[in-house]
Amino acid sequence: MKLRRLGLPVLVSAALFAAASTNAFAELKEVRIAQQYGISYLPLIVMQEQHLLQKNAKAAGLGDIDVKWAKFAGGNVMNDAILSGDLQFASGGVGPFVTIWAKTVNNYRVKGVTAMNSMPLLLTTRNPNVKTIKDFTKKDRIALPAVRVSIQAITLQMAALKAFGPGQQNKLDSLTVTLSHPDGMAALLSGKGEIDAHFTSPPYQYIELARPGIHTVLNSYDVTGGPHTFNVVWATTKFEQENPKTYAAFVKSFDDAVDFINNHKDEAVKIYIDATKSKESPEFLKKILDDPEVKFTTTPQNVMKYADFMYETKFVKTHPASWKDMFFPNMHDKQGS
Repeated sequence: MKLRRLGLPVLVSAALFAAASTNAFAELKEVRIAQQYGISYLPLIVMQEQHLLQKNAKAAGLGDIDVKWAKFAGGNVMNDAILSGDLQFASGGVGPFVTIWAKTVNNYRVKGVTAMNSMPLLLTTRNPNVKTIKDFTKKDRIALPAVRVSIQAITLQMAALKAFGPGQQNKLDSLTVTLSHPDGMAALLSGKGEIDAHFTSPPYQYIELARPGIHTVLNSYDVTGGPHTFNVVWATTKFEQENPKTYAAFVKSFDDAVDFINNHKDEAVKIYIDATKSKESPEFLKKILDDPEVKFTTTPQNVMKYADFMYETKFVKTHPASWKDMFFPNMHDKQGS
């Protein structure tokens, strides 16, 4: 009789525990992803337009999930959003990525989900007197996505250190102005106003160079001594641990998108034009994808050169022993640097 009297409470407690456990391990039904402007974000654009995350999430047994997409002008603002929980996946240049990794190594533990591409970043100008970065004067203004923290800003500092000597990495910072890639291009090409140089990315740098009077001052590959990762996707460790199936579905979706781009460039260009309402011709954009220096790859390249520089110049206080310290385990089998 005693066992019978205890039976109902025990069963109720077990049911409540099971419900609590199920709720504790339930994965998010809404995933928010942010990207920026330019053809470098093509893998995310393909993911969005082909609904790859929804398909792979369903295949993983997660059912229907709602995927929200947002656009940001720079990685610095995106970092604030991911720390507040307003984003699950952020994307941007190596500069903001290293910054957020170092800043959160003892709390949120933000890490890289995947590299997105390797491509050169070009500093262009309409000023005929500027042949190298040493020729810039106080009258010049350089537009870039985020002063001091964007990968363009960090690359400019690395170049300044080489050009002007020890301790001079910030010599050109006072000339830089924060503008999104489209706005920076518009300012440069207007021929008016104080912006007469632009440190940007594809396709904007190639659109600018197609205009008479615009020339290249600096190529980021020359600064790093070879190809380097431009964009990275990152997330918090909390999200990665609490949503393992969603995280894995994202990684698979991203890999699928990169494979699609590399094997179907014409279709990828069409997706980009339709999604962004680009006025550039398919031939012009296809030429960018065919450029041997432009590569969509998930393998990090020369990320450590940025991490080393940012630590040595006290921009960040934490130094990774290896590039793998900054990325989640799904990346560790790659031949990165």
